[in-house]
Amino acid sequence: MTRPIDRRALLGAFSAAAVTGLYAEDGASALAAEPGLKVGPAAPFDFETLKGMARKLAASPYAPTPKPAPEILDRLDYDAWGKISFHMDKALFQEGPFPVTFFHLGRFFQSPVAMYAVEGGQAREILYDPAYFDMPAASPAHALPKSAGFAGIRVQEKPGGQYDWRKNDWAAFLGASYFRAIGALHQYGLSARAVAVDTAVYGKAEDFPAFTKLYIEEPQRTSDSMTVYALLDGASVVGACRIAMTREKGVVMDIDQMLIPRRPIARFGLAPLTSMYWFSETVKGTAIDWRPEVHDSDGLAIWNGKGERLWRPLNDPPYPAVSAFADENPKGYGLLQRDRNFDHYLDGVYYDRRPSLWVEPKGPWGRGAVQLVELPTNDEINDNIGAMWVPEAPAQPGKPVELGYRLSWLADEPHPTDLARCVATRLGAGGQPGQPRPPGLRKFVVEFLGGPLTVLPFGAAPEPVLQASRGRFTDYRLVEAVPDGVAGHWRVQFDLADVQGSDPVDLRLHLVVGGKIASEVWMFQYHPFG
Repeated sequence: MTRPIDRRALLGAFSAAAVTGLYAEDGASALAAEPGLKVGPAAPFDFETLKGMARKLAASPYAPTPKPAPEILDRLDYDAWGKISFHMDKALFQEGPFPVTFFHLGRFFQSPVAMYAVEGGQAREILYDPAYFDMPAASPAHALPKSAGFAGIRVQEKPGGQYDWRKNDWAAFLGASYFRAIGALHQYGLSARAVAVDTAVYGKAEDFPAFTKLYIEEPQRTSDSMTVYALLDGASVVGACRIAMTREKGVVMDIDQMLIPRRPIARFGLAPLTSMYWFSETVKGTAIDWRPEVHDSDGLAIWNGKGERLWRPLNDPPYPAVSAFADENPKGYGLLQRDRNFDHYLDGVYYDRRPSLWVEPKGPWGRGAVQLVELPTNDEINDNIGAMWVPEAPAQPGKPVELGYRLSWLADEPHPTDLARCVATRLGAGGQPGQPRPPGLRKFVVEFLGGPLTVLPFGAAPEPVLQASRGRFTDYRLVEAVPDGVAGHWRVQFDLADVQGSDPVDLRLHLVVGGKIASEVWMFQYHPFG
């Protein structure tokens, strides 16, 4: 789940960037009038064609995509790779609403992805040419084979729109089956991917199936949408993906997949999200960093099949941890960035603007669990958080799994609850000020905002309902309105005692007003010696 590249620099690369015209290698008329990109011969294409390719792949032994001249690609480290730029006058579909540009291969992206332009049900391969890229004279890329290939794509903003399309993109596909989009605050952050295989399974290496072919369908001139098709191949699973993307206030992606396992899979993660959480106001080591908080997401939100709203603040755990939230036919889940206050981050990379990403199933998904993977990290350069749907029934080799869902890259979840929401979790030493602090006592302060809390009668207070998997709650418990003048902003303080051993403790809290649930359910995993 982690990637060996500086995420800050990589995200910066996504926001730089793109081509007029195609001409056919065979001399035939192609997808645009003016010459620009070389293309191969046309062949019929649709989603069923792609599924047929996947079925054929699944029936054959796995063969990794050859890497052209790895010894040269290894020299294209991030600095050298970042100096290679795509010529903007060669962007695919430049005359349409969303030009498409291409990433070059490099040390961290060595497997070429075959690219195809699709128009009118016909697909033509876009043939790599080093002349598409501006490379410094001393770049190792000049020594690559002339047919080296592309690493990925990015979708540029609309020409003539609010943002300069030559400098701004809104979606990108790069590395294995990873893809990402900007949110409503015009910032990249966390990623999605086609599938997660054996993530954080003890004794097993995670497998990373990759997009080996991308088919980019020409969008209608007046459209706000475009579709990318992807062929997925890996040692453990093969797949066909259709990703219909709409550029709205943020980005919405409607995804249809057919996945075919090649072998038994211990953790078959569907609709997986990948993010980064290092620290926040919850708990922070002494002088760990000059910034108050560093994270792309601060919590996992779940709207389960029973209609419950759950909020699980993220951890940087002392060891790899996996939490499973059993469910049947979930309504949705997502990794969200709720804290939007710049002063809580103070960083020019704008963590306060990172998108929240919500998964909304299309149709019933049956029984399974939303699983949260949290890996320890000591820096922001690694993605250490994963969230995915894991079906209860194990994946069967050779049996296709069909799946549909929507991804919403926004500032908030697309279907917010009417209940009060958790807006902060804080840990500290237990006990009360001015009195001896008993050893082993831990204090928790949880803040809720909005919903029924905004219309409480004068003098009334919500009632907290607490549960713990281990230990006990002391008699000390405080429920009070936060003295910031914000209506409906309340906090609950409580102390946890007598926790034996180092295993994590699962905590659960919600608020009740007038006998009715007034807040989402706060669920937290406390590591006693973390």
